[in-house]
Amino acid sequence: MKKYFFPLLLLPFVSLIAQNPTDPSRSALNEAMYPFYHGVASGDPLSDRVIIWTRITLDPPIDPVTVSWEMYADTALTSLVTSGTTTTDSAKDYTVKVDVTGLQENTWYYYRFKYDTFPSVIGRTRTLPTGHLNNLRFVVASCQNYQNGYYNAHRDIAQRNDIDAVLFLGDYTYESSAGGPYPDRQHEPDHKTIQLVDYRIRQSQYHLDPDLQEAHRQYPWITIWDDHETANDSYTNGAKSHDVGDGPWYDRKVNAVEAYEEWMPIRMPDPSDTFRIFRHFTFGDLAELQMIDTRLYDRSKQASTTITSVYDSLVNDSSRTLMGPQQFDWLEHSIDSSIAQWQIIGQQVMMAPLVVPAGVFGPPSIVNPDQWDGYPFERQRFYDFITGNNIQNVVVLTGDIHTSWANDLPLANYDTAHRQNSIGVEFVSTSITSGNELPPLVSEPVIHQFADHVRYVDLSHHGYYILDITPQRTQADFVFVSSIQSHNYSIVPGQSWYVNAGERFLRQTQVPSVSQNTYPSLAPITLQATGIKTISDHITTISMYPNPFLSEVLIQYNTSSSEPVTLQVWSSEGRLMIEHNLGQSYIGTNYARFDGSQLASGIYQVILKGPSQSKGEAVLKVN
Repeated sequence: MKKYFFPLLLLPFVSLIAQNPTDPSRSALNEAMYPFYHGVASGDPLSDRVIIWTRITLDPPIDPVTVSWEMYADTALTSLVTSGTTTTDSAKDYTVKVDVTGLQENTWYYYRFKYDTFPSVIGRTRTLPTGHLNNLRFVVASCQNYQNGYYNAHRDIAQRNDIDAVLFLGDYTYESSAGGPYPDRQHEPDHKTIQLVDYRIRQSQYHLDPDLQEAHRQYPWITIWDDHETANDSYTNGAKSHDVGDGPWYDRKVNAVEAYEEWMPIRMPDPSDTFRIFRHFTFGDLAELQMIDTRLYDRSKQASTTITSVYDSLVNDSSRTLMGPQQFDWLEHSIDSSIAQWQIIGQQVMMAPLVVPAGVFGPPSIVNPDQWDGYPFERQRFYDFITGNNIQNVVVLTGDIHTSWANDLPLANYDTAHRQNSIGVEFVSTSITSGNELPPLVSEPVIHQFADHVRYVDLSHHGYYILDITPQRTQADFVFVSSIQSHNYSIVPGQSWYVNAGERFLRQTQVPSVSQNTYPSLAPITLQATGIKTISDHITTISMYPNPFLSEVLIQYNTSSSEPVTLQVWSSEGRLMIEHNLGQSYIGTNYARFDGSQLASGIYQVILKGPSQSKGEAVLKVN
């Protein structure tokens, strides 16, 4: 939500945009979850370990703060497996991440965090299996612009209880300024994210969504980023939406990656290599999952960000790269050394070609040069590796374009009639909420007309797909929600497509996959409280950044009732330096900022003042 605060009598007043202050759809602090308002999450499971995550919000904060954690074998939390303590502080944005080791393979666990006598909600996670496997099931999802609608797909995912993990292929957060169609889901902060503080507040806002929290709570996640976690159409040295006035791109990229690493349950594979996110996971003898980065690590700048001729000189520059030599060599080695039946590759942008013939847009044209089409030499090198080493059972998982696809991955002599001469198949996930981005002239009938390797495409629905893997075949069942405009929705089944082991092309089935595994109880909803805190605060500070500060201070706060709020900044001598009437607050999360650049160095008290309560926190100004 947009609110602006300025030093007293120094800058002109800016009016506020009125919105509905009582809309129940806003992300808000659930008082019963104190002080772990952002829920819990787990991720990057291995056969003997898994990351568990939370964020602690004390008001006022304690720096550092000690948090304990517990891992159990049952929902009643009576069979303790392991436990420990850890610390966090403002340098980590009070996020808590523990790599719990010494666990049993192929086992579901229940975990929670505690501060003093206050527990977090209970999460459920699992370790990876080893040896021979008959079935694996994943949710594959991507692209969840908070401003564009409600996370009904995540609510459905959380209630399934028939999958092993969630694979999220990027665009977890969006960097854009406020301005979406729903007044109750405007981005915080209101401007595009550039500084570390901006990315942290944006991550905090997304993580407060209750539907997203539930999907995190019930399953381990394995994630990669795409472009919007930093900036639209990003590459190694820049981004389409990064302007000169935004400062150095390297600094912005570091800020985005730091916030991502803090807020996501991810195990970064090489702490000395800041931007490396590519890594792999082994699921027994059934599947090797390669999670690669076609976005930030070593991507050359796009030849264009609009429809481009296939004859474009940059498109045909063989020195341009999508993954970079280091990552490419790593991927080749990881695939070549795997003994798993299926090679599953999770990545960002569509690999299958999408080229319209001459006459539609002039010469033969690439619809989206941001995809592998814009880097044809890199794609051909990958295809040559697969065919030259006789790599079987390659399945590519893709996000990014907010629409659903099932593609063969054709070679130059692809045989449409017999579906021969492809290197594998690709399943593209639609978005959780993000809008369709294809040019208007590229409709489903047109795509089928000029791209016969595209077996299925849906350009209108939102949701995810289930990836079901057996030794005999890998199948994708597309699952859609009827609406993202409200919390009322139903499930709309999409089509199901599969590839047989030893084949390199897709077949359709009318029968959705069914799990062959047994899944334990979902994590219970009720808190297992050992202490009771009566939370009567109408105003709760979630974060105040940066502290110390040079100029602008950004505040994220929550109100449990709609009431007028005033911001005050007091000096250590008791002088009122800044005061601004914020008007009526909103039930749920709110965002505010003030410009303290003209304040002298020293300690100040920032107070959010309502008619029934005031909330204060000290900040240090440095020059």
